[in-house]
Amino acid sequence: MLNEELERAKNLERILHSPSYRVAYKDVEFLSDPDLRPVRMQLELLKPEIAFEKNDIRSTIVVFGSTRIVEPAAAQRNLDLARARLADTPDDRRRKRDVARAERIVAKSPFYDVARAFARIASEHGQRQGDNQWVIVTGGGPGIMEAANRGAYDVKAKSIGLNIRLPHEQAPNPYITPELCFQFHYFAMRKLHFLLRAKALVVFPGGIGTLDELFDALTLRQTGRMQDVPIIMFGRDYWEKIIDFSRLADEGTIGDADLDLFRYAETPEEAWEMILRFHGR
Repeated sequence: MLNEELERAKNLERILHSPSYRVAYKDVEFLSDPDLRPVRMQLELLKPEIAFEKNDIRSTIVVFGSTRIVEPAAAQRNLDLARARLADTPDDRRRKRDVARAERIVAKSPFYDVARAFARIASEHGQRQGDNQWVIVTGGGPGIMEAANRGAYDVKAKSIGLNIRLPHEQAPNPYITPELCFQFHYFAMRKLHFLLRAKALVVFPGGIGTLDELFDALTLRQTGRMQDVPIIMFGRDYWEKIIDFSRLADEGTIGDADLDLFRYAETPEEAWEMILRFHGR
């Protein structure tokens, strides 16, 4: 009899510690199963959506751009460091390349201040009377994203950060409104939240990630699969070197009308006026 009671007690202990006995929504191992991918994607759709509703976020302005374009003082420090390393080994081709790249980042670093100033303008106008319009949304990381969140922070306005889990850890910048900072696993859900409430997309010089986000938006606009928004690209000189849109039209692979899907701007004020004119304000 005693042995039977011990066996029952042991079995009950195993039951209580069995993964199957965990409440499903608290079972991280279960939620991580490949078969639960649709549920995880739904959660990534709903979590930010519910938070935006609670915070009465009515419309947004999306700012894209490179993580590597830092503020001018930081860019200059990086260049000085690269030059100092090259001075130790003047014939090192890799270090010469590092200096050349650092010089190009210094040349683009004023865009950090432009992004910050633009976000200040948009945030002041959109949240002037506590009305959460034109709320700045970025990918939540460093560089141009940090600059845009910082511009909103400068004027005590809300801003959104949509971080993404990457192989190399990406931490959120310190200027995002805490209750509006999210971490995503799925790029698709993150992109959806970038565009759902967007009234404008503002794109600064960037690399593969920025190009991906830009072309995603251009494709959706071209095919009429999203709301009409202005797509404004800062730095005509940069973009025309990187992408020859006119050549695409000349080759017949896009229509001439597709060239009207975007505009170039050089100053924060110019971009803001474009947005206001687009929306008839």
